[in-house]
Amino acid sequence: MANILFCVFFLLVLVHSFGITLHAQDEPKKAKVNIESGYLEIRPELPDAAIYTKDDTGQVYIVHEGVEMWCDQAYVYLNDNFVKAYGQVKITQADTVTLNSKYAEYNGNTQFAFASGDVLFKDPKTTLKTDTLYFDRIKQQAYYRTGGTVRDTASTLTSRIGRYYAETKKYQFLSNVVINNPDYIVNSPQLDFYSETGDAFLYGPSTIKTENSTVYCDRGYYDTRANTGYFVKNSRVDYKNRILYGDSIYFDQNKSFASATNNIKVLDTVNKSIIRGHYAEVFRDKDSVFITKRAVAVTLRDRDSVYVHADTLQVTGKPENRIIKGFYRARMFKRGLEGEQPTSGKCDSIFVDQKKGITKLLRNPVLWSGENQMTGDTIHILSNTKTEKLDTLKVFNNAFLIQKDSAGYNQVKGERLIGLFTNNELDTVNIHKNAEVIYFSRNDKDELVGINNTLSSDIQLYLEEQQITGIRFLKNVDGKLYPPPELPENARILPGFSWRGDERLQQVEDLFKGKPAPILPKIKGIRLPEDEGEFFEDTPGDELELPEQSKLKAKDLQNRIEDPRPMTRKTDSIQTDSIRQPPDPAKDSQENASEEQEK
Repeated sequence: MANILFCVFFLLVLVHSFGITLHAQDEPKKAKVNIESGYLEIRPELPDAAIYTKDDTGQVYIVHEGVEMWCDQAYVYLNDNFVKAYGQVKITQADTVTLNSKYAEYNGNTQFAFASGDVLFKDPKTTLKTDTLYFDRIKQQAYYRTGGTVRDTASTLTSRIGRYYAETKKYQFLSNVVINNPDYIVNSPQLDFYSETGDAFLYGPSTIKTENSTVYCDRGYYDTRANTGYFVKNSRVDYKNRILYGDSIYFDQNKSFASATNNIKVLDTVNKSIIRGHYAEVFRDKDSVFITKRAVAVTLRDRDSVYVHADTLQVTGKPENRIIKGFYRARMFKRGLEGEQPTSGKCDSIFVDQKKGITKLLRNPVLWSGENQMTGDTIHILSNTKTEKLDTLKVFNNAFLIQKDSAGYNQVKGERLIGLFTNNELDTVNIHKNAEVIYFSRNDKDELVGINNTLSSDIQLYLEEQQITGIRFLKNVDGKLYPPPELPENARILPGFSWRGDERLQQVEDLFKGKPAPILPKIKGIRLPEDEGEFFEDTPGDELELPEQSKLKAKDLQNRIEDPRPMTRKTDSIQTDSIRQPPDPAKDSQENASEEQEK
């Protein structure tokens, strides 16, 4: 019995001891720092430290698991596997990063380094200069929060807080980020910069300023070496006399070019005009804007707005000499002030010279002014550039004026038509060469008294409140006033008559009547970066593996509440596949006026 109890006790002890041995073997063994060269000195007052000083052969040289360190003097605490380095310190990790400073600490157990004093941190393409730097070899990340400057091949980047990711060669800058380049200056609250490619991603209200333009965005990408960018949130480009807005904007500084997609607005700050659409190209050096997909130009005139629409609009010329060209299925609309009837027109192409105050309707044009419809081969509308009111109307070749009457249609045709405006209303119309008229004549009681059908070389009409009130014939050829029963219905229409009243634009929305809404492309957004956690682990101070010989305190290895946190995908507000509805053109006039007042 005693022997059995002894054997059981021996087995228990053996198993317990064997278990402890296994546990000890499972624990990873910490590699010790290795001092390769240096003059060794032992000081009684520092019994835990081995002091190495450079000698005639060179600096102190220390290695540890792929890290090499050089310095003028090193305090090595073997029990803690900890090194404090002084004087021309250099730490390298293979061919990926190099760290220079006046002072550095390295913990072989945690593979954590700290450097201070004229710190230079280099990767193959960039150099970071700061006052203090933390480098975690396990995470392969470096971090500073007392201000730093990164020098790229052509740019200098500064920020208060920065973090470097060695695996992706990425810097993440926070707080007052600035890129200084001979060609531009970037300001952003958060910027991710890839040192290999020079790609910069902007997060938060950011600007890119050049000599001739300023880009604004809340989310964007910029190639700092090619000077091109892409912006997708609250983005706009300001030129000296134009402002470009859009859901997404591409920008090329070298070519002075910008293009925008979806919900475009180009504001002309000199000529009080706005161009809208869903795709636009701006060439700054050429003073040219090209816009399509429901393109409409809105120009403020006499407290009213003139709208010009076409499948494609092109605006060219210096601010003092803007030219608007509209190609294919062009339309124009002027609402008129209170009490005025709208003026509108349709044609194949349209031409507007803002300096000269002339609008040309080309190819199959029709113009409605008040109760009058006018057609011809070409129509010109002239405005007074000082008063911005309509002045003169010219219709060339096959001029035809039609005014609907309760008994039929008043008609005047001829080779050419000249109309004069007063307060934006036609009051005098002259028809020249081979003029012919059919006019329903009425007395003071508005009773039909006859139908005038006359041929003349020239005819002059007088209008009041858009109604014909008098006719004057010059060099009559033939004609008379017919009693209504004596002029048959088929003789009451002049050759070439075409009433197009059902096409007339009655409101701004009619600019797009009969045209399908454009299919807007889906904008691919720039997503916020992944949440990669804090640089410092959320570890209580008393649990940190921090040697007492370190200059650092526990609070130095804690994340500070006052420091800004990076925006991450958890806080992303962009829906990358969203499509916004086209803007309401009816609001353009009020919006244009309010924007001008704000400026």
